[in-house]
Amino acid sequence: MRADRVYAYGAALGFLGDLAAGDPRRGHPVAAFGRAASALERRMWRDDRAVGAAYTALCAGGVAAAAVLVRRAVRGCAPLSVALTGLAAWSVLGGASLAREAGVIAAALEAGDLAAARARLPHLCGRDPEHLDAEGIARAVVESVAENTSDAVVGALVWGALAGVPGLAGFRAVNTLDAMVGHRSPRHLRFGWASARLDDVAGWPGARLTAALAVLAGPRPADALRTWRRDAAAHPSPNAGPVEAAFAGALRLRLGGPLSYAGRAEQRPVLGAQFAPPGAADIARAVRLSRRVGAWALAASVALSTARVRLMHGRRAA
Repeated sequence: MRADRVYAYGAALGFLGDLAAGDPRRGHPVAAFGRAASALERRMWRDDRAVGAAYTALCAGGVAAAAVLVRRAVRGCAPLSVALTGLAAWSVLGGASLAREAGVIAAALEAGDLAAARARLPHLCGRDPEHLDAEGIARAVVESVAENTSDAVVGALVWGALAGVPGLAGFRAVNTLDAMVGHRSPRHLRFGWASARLDDVAGWPGARLTAALAVLAGPRPADALRTWRRDAAAHPSPNAGPVEAAFAGALRLRLGGPLSYAGRAEQRPVLGAQFAPPGAADIARAVRLSRRVGAWALAASVALSTARVRLMHGRRAA
C-alpha cells in the first residue's frame, strides 16, 4: 500500500477515534512524554540557552527517532501501518477534549456559576482566572479554542501529511515542550528559548492553514480575511496572531486585550475592534467553527500527503 493511502486511512481512523472517544483517560502517551520530559528537565536545567537547546533536541528528537523505528518495524504490513498511523493520530489530536472543556465552561457561564467557570478554566488554558468576569472567561475560552485548533488539530495533521507517524509524534512533542518550558518565566526564559522558537517554526504552516480554513469554513469569510490581514501582525505570537484574528473576524467577535499568566499581566492587541466582545453563547459558535476547520484540515492533509508521495514517485521515475 502506498504511503499516502496509509496516511489517509490512518489519519481518518485517528480523527474519528478522537471524535468518538476523545483523549484516553489513563495512560495517555502525551502525558507520559510530559512526565519523562519533566524528569529530564529536573536533571538538566541550567539558566543557559545551549543546555535548553540540548534538552529540546533530546526530547523532541528522541520521540521522532522512536517513531521512525516503530514505523520501519511495521512497514511491510499495510494493516499494521494503518493501525499505527491511526493510533498516533488519535494520541496527538485533541479536538474532542478541546470541545468538551470549552462546553463545560460555557455551561457554567450560562448557569451563572462564575466560580465553577473560573475553577474549570485552567483545564483549557494557563490564564489566571481569579479576577476574570464572565466576559473575560468567555474571551479566554474563544481565544483558546482558536489557538488550540491550530496546535492540537491542524498543525499535527499538516506534519502527519509531511512526515507520517514521526511528523505526528514529533510535532506534538515540540508543542508539549513549548507549553512546559517555552513561556517567559524567570526559570525558563533562557532554558526554554529553543523549545519556544522550535514551536514557532513547527507551528507556522499549521497556523496559516488554520487561519485560511477559518476564512473558508466560517460564516463571515470577508470579515475573517480582513481581520486576519489587518490585526494578526500586532499579536506577539507569530502563530496565534493569524489564527485568533481569523476566528475573531469569522465569528465577528472582539478578542485580545488585558490578560494575566502566572501573576504576570499583559496587554494584548485587540483583534476585531469593531465587533462585540464574546459571551457564553459564542463559545459554542467557536467550537463549531473549530470542528469544521478540523474536518477541512483532515481533507487538506490527505491531499497534501498524496501530492507529496506522487512528487517523490515522479522524481524516482525520472
